[in-house]
Amino acid sequence: MALKDSYLLPAAADMHVHLRNAPGPIAELVTPTIRKAGIDTVFVMPNLAPRPVVTVDEALEYKKALQAYDPEVNYLMSLYLHESITPDEIRKAKKAGIAGVKAYPRGATTNSQWGVVSFDPFHELLSTMESEGLVLNLHGEMPSSPTDNVTVMNAESKFLPTLASLHSKYPNLKIVLEHCTTADAVAAVRACGANVVATITAHHLSLLVDDWSANVHHYCKPSAKSPEDRRALLQALVTSEGKFFLGTDSAPHDISSKKGKGNTAAGVFTQPYALGYVLTALEEGIARGDIKEEQVTEEVLAGFLSEFGRKFYELGPAEKQILVKRDGAVVEESLKTDKVEIVPYRSGEKTWSVEWQ
Repeated sequence: MALKDSYLLPAAADMHVHLRNAPGPIAELVTPTIRKAGIDTVFVMPNLAPRPVVTVDEALEYKKALQAYDPEVNYLMSLYLHESITPDEIRKAKKAGIAGVKAYPRGATTNSQWGVVSFDPFHELLSTMESEGLVLNLHGEMPSSPTDNVTVMNAESKFLPTLASLHSKYPNLKIVLEHCTTADAVAAVRACGANVVATITAHHLSLLVDDWSANVHHYCKPSAKSPEDRRALLQALVTSEGKFFLGTDSAPHDISSKKGKGNTAAGVFTQPYALGYVLTALEEGIARGDIKEEQVTEEVLAGFLSEFGRKFYELGPAEKQILVKRDGAVVEESLKTDKVEIVPYRSGEKTWSVEWQ
């Protein structure tokens, strides 16, 4: 076997999750799966509908609703970057413990219709975030545009000059390039200072463009790319040194939104088995020669899955440990109630199990 049969690790921190509206049927179903995955801390995305989370009061109300589903999870809440937010609201957010402000380029992904067209109007807001130490979380894609030759395959690379410009203009602003998918993005993040980092999802460590073009449950934004890009993500994980950490972008959708009429919803649901997907991707990467077996150590896993994200968000270390064991679980065909059905990534396959210690 390329990897050990088990790993004793600190509880994981997932710094990019979608839990949907709460109270609500999807949130009720998926929120209890967070700790099942060995995760005790999550950064919750604010792109709810019909209204995103744009005030501190809304974020705290959302947090309270999630705590009703599982009070043992540490929910890091965020605001949706919007023209209605004022510098005073940013100061209030910092005092209230809000962890970040998420920027969505308008039209780039799910519920981004209220998003950013240009960062220029947000200068005062970004300056306040910089001085207050509040994180800017970037969905790093340009909206698809035939006129500008932007498609899902180059949307991330086309956005990277914007990342560089923001870092240059606000050098002390803490920035996360979320769910990076390309070798270009990895290089861009490494070229920035220590206060610019990136999250990597579990599914982008294994998926390619051919996978999501054939399976709606593999389709997400940003989309999986080439073998070279996947290799760069795996290498970023094992050589992270704090620049890259776990953010699953687990994005649940009812099966009717994935297989119903019209366009399929973008999102891969990985929450209950996130750590197992990462370990499987690493093992597959070793088999292909993308990374070396000796690069995957308990120290590397602990950093990527737990320690690096906590340090960036200025949290303390995990208080509990988890034992992750090979082939100890099987991914359900679907999770469902009488109101909703969600198909998880790699449904029906064996995966690693998690036991709280």
